[in-house]
Amino acid sequence: MITTKFFRVGLRLVVCGLALVSMSVVPALYGQQDKHASLIPPASRKAAPAFELVSQDGRKMRVSDYRGKVLLLNFWATDCGGCVLEIPSFIELEKAYKDKGFTAVGVAMDISYEGLKDANEAWGRVRPFMAKKGINYPIAMGDDAISKAYALNAYPATYLIDKSGKVAVAYVGVVIDKDNVETNIKGLLSER
Repeated sequence: MITTKFFRVGLRLVVCGLALVSMSVVPALYGQQDKHASLIPPASRKAAPAFELVSQDGRKMRVSDYRGKVLLLNFWATDCGGCVLEIPSFIELEKAYKDKGFTAVGVAMDISYEGLKDANEAWGRVRPFMAKKGINYPIAMGDDAISKAYALNAYPATYLIDKSGKVAVAYVGVVIDKDNVETNIKGLLSER
């Protein structure tokens, strides 16, 4: 009888312990949920913060280089699980819309995300990752200045920038289902 009572108490403690562990581990494993957003009305949009970053081929990239196009600007890191989940959707969007006035640009934030010492060390991670994933759009190396300009405090973060260089949509969190992004891209492409 005493053994049964101790067994029940022990079992309850184990179940409570597992519940507590799952409440803390599950959010960490899955991060933020899939994000959806609506287009900001054109009159309410603000200019995308300017930047000058170095791309994977060594050229300088600026947000102004993409005026006249719809730009998907994605901030990510190679070891960010949510970032890795959404990249295949961005690859598909680039394939589908690159000839229609759209481009995606990835900004690798590995230096700050991973605490790396410099861009060379970061490119040592990013280039093999790009090749492995088959990334078909330009990648630039992010820095503290762009992180501050876009007020980044979580990754991934994705912005759709309209043809005039204004932020039309902001997604903070994982964008796994590309339907909402694609709908917004189509809307932006149809704007004059």
